[in-house]
Amino acid sequence: MRVVVTGASGSVGTALRRELRDDDHPHAERPRDDRPHDVFGVARRVPDDGRWVRCDIGAPGAEEILTRAFDGADAVVHLAWAIQPRTDEPDMRRTNIGGTEHVLRAADRAGVPHLLVASSVAAYSPADHPVDEDWPCGGVTGSAYSLHKAELERMVAGRSSTTVVRPAAVVQDDAAGEIERWTLSPLVPAALLGRSWLPVPLWRGLRLQVVHARDVAGAVALLLRGRTTGAFNVAADPALHARDLAEIFGGFLVPVPFAAAHAVAGPAWRFGAQPLHPGWLRLADQVSLVDTTRLRALGWAPRYAPREVLDSLVRAMIDGRGTWGPLAPRDGAWWRRLGWGRPSRQGGLR
Repeated sequence: MRVVVTGASGSVGTALRRELRDDDHPHAERPRDDRPHDVFGVARRVPDDGRWVRCDIGAPGAEEILTRAFDGADAVVHLAWAIQPRTDEPDMRRTNIGGTEHVLRAADRAGVPHLLVASSVAAYSPADHPVDEDWPCGGVTGSAYSLHKAELERMVAGRSSTTVVRPAAVVQDDAAGEIERWTLSPLVPAALLGRSWLPVPLWRGLRLQVVHARDVAGAVALLLRGRTTGAFNVAADPALHARDLAEIFGGFLVPVPFAAAHAVAGPAWRFGAQPLHPGWLRLADQVSLVDTTRLRALGWAPRYAPREVLDSLVRAMIDGRGTWGPLAPRDGAWWRRLGWGRPSRQGGLR
């Protein structure tokens, strides 16, 4: 199978290339119908190994490049997505919505027989109970990431030969550098994480589902092999709560009201003291927990427990690990990373 992956340099893309190309297992150990696939990556930043296509999917002319890249593909996996673009990177909506339009049109023009698109549990409307794939995808107000994923769902609704995966928060050691940049203030050295005396301020109602990138890649590979269409939630149980997260990332929980955390996040983000737009806190507070029965019925099961995944991530962040490109750890003196007055772009949100 020839598979083209947009956003192949990202966390899920890195894990998926390994899964499909079978980098970690000798060919003889695999079933005959589960042979390594021919995988090509599409990204803005690419290595020099000949199996990549350089393309900014949101740029003018991207559709032509993508159509050529998709020609002859048995499947296209669309993972490319801007999450917290810096001020020197393309606009979030330009990549997420404009780029997806280019991908969909290019896939149609190239006659791709199977398209798999990565959405997110963030696309769901808030709910006070675990939801299945039939729950409405209205997004969470105030979160550009969530609203863009909900718009993506509307863009692919009704398309034939299309699969949508909706993973929970995706983490892995290889992405430790990127996740540190997205979540940790430059004022807080990663070396402080996991210390028993470190206070972690969180609101008591916080709960989070996580899933290892390799488990998401395994789900994608399973769906590609079966050419299975429809929507599928991807998450590992159990959900982690505020006290669990405080113990993993620090030492002890300091309860704070959500309203106070949200109010402080805005100015701190605006002045570059911490990377999270307050919309991310709103999403964390309202994101729906999901049921994965539909995917498990196909034989999928997570290989990594949520607490194990985050414990390993924290160690990787402390060690400064990460791979190349967008997953690489941040460098330079801490004061040069503050970015005063230059917060990440968040889809026009203020």
